[in-house]
Amino acid sequence: MSEIPPPEEEKKKGVSRRGLMIGGGVAVAGIAGFSLLSRGGGGGSGSGDCVTTDLSDTEAKLNVSNWPEYIDEDDGDYVSTLTQFQKDTGISVTYTPDVNDNVEFFSKVRNQLGACQPTGRDLFVLTDWMAARMIDAGWIQKLDKANVPNLDKNLISSLQGVGWDPNRDYSAPWQSGFSGIAYNKSLVGEVGSVAELLTRADLKGKVTMLTEMRDTMGLLLLADGADPSNFTDDEWGNAIDKLSKARTDGQIRAFTGNEYINDLAAGNIAACVAWSGDVAAAEDENLVFLPPEEGMMIWADNMLIPVQGQHKKNAEKWIDYYYDPVVAAKLAAYVWYVCPVEGAQAEMENIDPTLVDNPLIFPTADYLAQTHSFMALDEAKASQYEKDFADVTG
Repeated sequence: MSEIPPPEEEKKKGVSRRGLMIGGGVAVAGIAGFSLLSRGGGGGSGSGDCVTTDLSDTEAKLNVSNWPEYIDEDDGDYVSTLTQFQKDTGISVTYTPDVNDNVEFFSKVRNQLGACQPTGRDLFVLTDWMAARMIDAGWIQKLDKANVPNLDKNLISSLQGVGWDPNRDYSAPWQSGFSGIAYNKSLVGEVGSVAELLTRADLKGKVTMLTEMRDTMGLLLLADGADPSNFTDDEWGNAIDKLSKARTDGQIRAFTGNEYINDLAAGNIAACVAWSGDVAAAEDENLVFLPPEEGMMIWADNMLIPVQGQHKKNAEKWIDYYYDPVVAAKLAAYVWYVCPVEGAQAEMENIDPTLVDNPLIFPTADYLAQTHSFMALDEAKASQYEKDFADVTG
């Protein structure tokens, strides 16, 4: 089992991919809101009467919402990809890191999207499952493929052909990543499995798990021998019971967002369910991220253009720009997540050769073989499972 050490040289900023989940009851109610507010389904059908006029030809503007710390920044002589995009295109970008959580962000925009009103955003970035729901609700515009040739040309094969957008007609992955195990090797020996997190005596009270249901429960399902991409209610129930027992027994200290990394570095916890880039960004030689013996969860965050986005062609220029391998490599060297762009690995030789073979950025086929995705859920099932999870996490 290979460990992924932290960077040893220049500081790499990781991404706080998800903030704290909002309260369980609100989360369930928010997800259920799709069925009440969607204007149509089936890959964006029903949204044609809602699409606003594209002002890109007369307004060189673009409003982007993304997760915190998910892009490189200007620093001294270093020119960020965002600044370079503005210089190259003449488009003024308002970039706002206000996507702190999928459900929370949905609650910000659902009323406007459901009522066919502008959200003030031309492009936003959401995780697979939420992207799929918004596309199905008819709230996302179809991309003009002529404006994003780099997307079809350079999207890596592992992110092609997703069931909810098989031709990537509506979505373009921004970055991808893994959910696995992190531990502090100055406190404990290697923690190689989710089963150990739940039962090892030396970890009791020193374990945290993520508030994001699909990450934590995906790993619990794997630990129980189930397939997270295709499981039954009984398998779900068994996994929830094991999680509940570990919480009741005091094995699990808390369920957290990305703040777990501070507790891990401080020694307040010894091991946890973690996101790959957060551990890499910590720059602490004692912190180790590794794939659990049972396998990892994999996810992607996707660029989407809402139906009321007023600068669609400008947003498509943004997408096409970030699918240039040179730009993609520059971004990947900063955020340390899986780069979705073919050709970026070769370009990384010119940026930071030490990252060319880093599996957190450019995973091999063998590394990807350890990963699993979470099953698509309909509204009723999503509400049921979110409630079950909230009952355990509190």
